[in-house]
Amino acid sequence: MHSEPKFLVTGAAGAVGAVGRRVVELLREQGRSVRALVHREDERADALRTTGAEVVVGDLTRAPDVLAALDGCERAFFSLSVSPKYLEAAATTAVAAREYGGLDLLIDMSQMTVSQMSPASTGESDQQRQHWLTEQVFDWSGLPVTHVRPTAMMENPLFRIVAAASVAKYDSIRLPFGDGRTSPVAAQDVAETVATLLCRPADRTRHVYELTGGTSRDMTEIAGEWSVALGRTITYTDVPFDEWEDNELRALRLPEHLYDHVATMARLHAANRYDRVSRDVEEITGHPPLSWQDAVLSNSRLSTAE
Repeated sequence: MHSEPKFLVTGAAGAVGAVGRRVVELLREQGRSVRALVHREDERADALRTTGAEVVVGDLTRAPDVLAALDGCERAFFSLSVSPKYLEAAATTAVAAREYGGLDLLIDMSQMTVSQMSPASTGESDQQRQHWLTEQVFDWSGLPVTHVRPTAMMENPLFRIVAAASVAKYDSIRLPFGDGRTSPVAAQDVAETVATLLCRPADRTRHVYELTGGTSRDMTEIAGEWSVALGRTITYTDVPFDEWEDNELRALRLPEHLYDHVATMARLHAANRYDRVSRDVEEITGHPPLSWQDAVLSNSRLSTAE
């Protein structure tokens, strides 16, 4: 009789959507043994401990830290916030996991853009290129890896901060997406998919899962969904990219690497690169993806856009 596996979740105190934290919570709700790796001790680490998870502090770019975090674990979720050291962290994790040799499943948090990339791609952000290279590194490693590729998350700064701020001020989503269509996915759906795959590895039928919202639509349609959720009329204003960058994006004072990533996501939306729909969320979790209304009502930043 096999003992229950122990799970390692990296990036467990991460930012956008807090997918790692939600994976920890979902696993703990099932009574699973979880070790959460965080970069520093703070209130987020304390919150993870309240779930009953073991919390360890470490740096994913330091192999000794990764080896110590892996010790005793059979399954792992690799996740890290947008960072110029993303690829270094992934390569270090791959090397450490090979040395450790005890994983029967590693789930890599990638992104949908990778599905449309090749070695000759040039239009993506540095972060997106690092995700593409990370997938190559994990595949070359020979580890038992599965990649999950969410499209843009509903909690992405483009929506959670920039769009929410313009809705609060103008009752309009001001973004430079043109008539591009998109299918954002809720972080909760991503976390549920990851947690389900971690707990039922035998159910995996593919090496890659692509996670989107239920439909792909333009921003005018999404503004209509926000209208229903907020109980007032919200419109979409297609702002010229340069004007939006100068007046909206620069005001956020984002670090250069993150700034480049968010700006590139806006350009790729206008180029219709996010016009994708997959049924993988429903296939794995057993329920349809959450709607924008669900996300707006559950997200404090969006629900207070009034």
